[in-house]
Amino acid sequence: MDKSLIRNFSIIAHIDHGKSTLADRILEVTGALDNRHRQDQVLDDMDLERERGITIKASTVRLSYNALDGKEYVFNLIDTPGHVDFTYEVSKSLAACEGAVLIIDAAQGIEAQTVANYYLAMENNLAMIPVINKIDLTSIDIPKVKEQVITILGFKEEDIILASAKEGTGVKDILERIIHFVPEPPGEFNHPLKALVFDCRFDSFKGVVVFIRIMDGTITKKTSIKFMHSGQIYKIEELGVFKNLKYAETDSLSCGEVGYLTANIRDPREIVIGDTMTDVKNPCDNPLPGYRTLKPLVFCGIYPVNPADFPDLRDAMDKLKLSDASFVFEPENSQSFGLGFRCGFLGLLHMEIVQERLEREYGLNLILTVPNVVYRLKKRDGEIIDIDTPAKFSASQDADEYFEPYVKLLTIIPVDCIEPVCEMVKSRRGVFSSRKHLGVDRVELDFDIPLSEIIVDFYDRIKSLTRGYGSIDYEFKDYHPTKLVRLDVMFNGNICDAFSSLIPKEKSVFRAHALAGKLKELIPRQLFEVNIQVAIGSTILASEKVKAVGKHVTSKCYGGDITRKRKLWEGQKKGKKRLKQFGKVEIPQEAFLEVLKI
Repeated sequence: MDKSLIRNFSIIAHIDHGKSTLADRILEVTGALDNRHRQDQVLDDMDLERERGITIKASTVRLSYNALDGKEYVFNLIDTPGHVDFTYEVSKSLAACEGAVLIIDAAQGIEAQTVANYYLAMENNLAMIPVINKIDLTSIDIPKVKEQVITILGFKEEDIILASAKEGTGVKDILERIIHFVPEPPGEFNHPLKALVFDCRFDSFKGVVVFIRIMDGTITKKTSIKFMHSGQIYKIEELGVFKNLKYAETDSLSCGEVGYLTANIRDPREIVIGDTMTDVKNPCDNPLPGYRTLKPLVFCGIYPVNPADFPDLRDAMDKLKLSDASFVFEPENSQSFGLGFRCGFLGLLHMEIVQERLEREYGLNLILTVPNVVYRLKKRDGEIIDIDTPAKFSASQDADEYFEPYVKLLTIIPVDCIEPVCEMVKSRRGVFSSRKHLGVDRVELDFDIPLSEIIVDFYDRIKSLTRGYGSIDYEFKDYHPTKLVRLDVMFNGNICDAFSSLIPKEKSVFRAHALAGKLKELIPRQLFEVNIQVAIGSTILASEKVKAVGKHVTSKCYGGDITRKRKLWEGQKKGKKRLKQFGKVEIPQEAFLEVLKI
């Protein structure tokens, strides 16, 4: 098709600024969605996305639009997530586009992820269209938000489009601006095939569905394809585009187009997101740059409640990694739970989403251990070792120095909330870096803070202190020296490695008492007394006891000699002692989740 009529663009914004709602209106204006199938968050096809009201996975759709100049244009739209934990989804989507629609909430103004996504688009040299959304709200100050967009992001006032995605205001203006402002895709039709693999999904009937963006050349159903990273060669089974929210088969895809293919690929591990695909007979010379590999920031263990489900868990993780390339895992063996996986995530929300997807989409019942960040150990001989699990800490007796990861934290908050936010960040070992005023009533504060201090409830605390108006974004900075200890939780003298954690030494006593107290509340009373101890090595820092369930063994004795009752009591005492020695403590699954909030 005529390349000059193709426009590839993404919608980017901070979380809850109206990306999915604008995508819904664009689908309606272009005729891809009629009133019978109208619903909110059409491109968010997971139940989890609808329940939480957030976009987790980038979605692609091909649309046709009759412009004012009388020509029919083809739009390839990618709706992206807005939460900091899913920045990887945004970055790989932008690599398949030439333009981006940047949405700013008229009530909230510019927030942390707005700035972060703006710089992501700048790194990819995309044409950006700023849109101030939700102008239908009453409590807004459009001139103030316009000033923020002009002064902070550097746009001109005439570049800004005012819109209301909810009411459909300004949607056609956005589409016309995309036509005239977003350039046509680069590349040449007569060059060898070069295509970017920007996403994948697993279909029970089709196998692995590969999402591609053609950079050069043309691909047909008869093309034998080769993935340059893995070297695998396949014959195409089905080739098509994402027309009007459905797979639509086509005979060919040419330079600039976005589509999908299937090739009877059954092993998800054979596909690498960011790989370059080419023609076996006429290959391209050099692969595309691909994606910057993101290192996971948070690690935890995932184990099946039923050990027999381990093969199913392994298959589920392989399939899930297709649609979430930032999720990493490797096999692990736990003394408490047996076979499982050590998994890496970009943040705590990412961890929660992966757990829920595994349980819902694949019918698994899982246990998660306490999350840890990746610390570093420097041995006396100079060797550097990454410690992503407490089990590795115990083997490091020749340690010279420990290091913990620090991040650069960007917060955008109201001016009157500076003091409580700074106090809270200081209590989390954060160090103030810089301050920049964004207009009259908003300020950007930058801090250097340990990653371990922000992965659990930091975002919720910021929202609470700023009455919902604060936002954060962070990126890895460097490793700093620290004094590190391993906290172990013991039940009746036996260590439960699922609760083991690595923390700075100065916080160990407080954490130990909080952990023992919380476990005392969560563990139900059993037939024997449960002694909960939190220790560093052989030093006990905190201890609590869960009393045994009482049983009235003499309830059937209606008198007689007291020696008969004593005999029953002695038998019960011996039985409870044996249970305490050999009995297995039953730990409810919610206990593993609740200790995260301490």
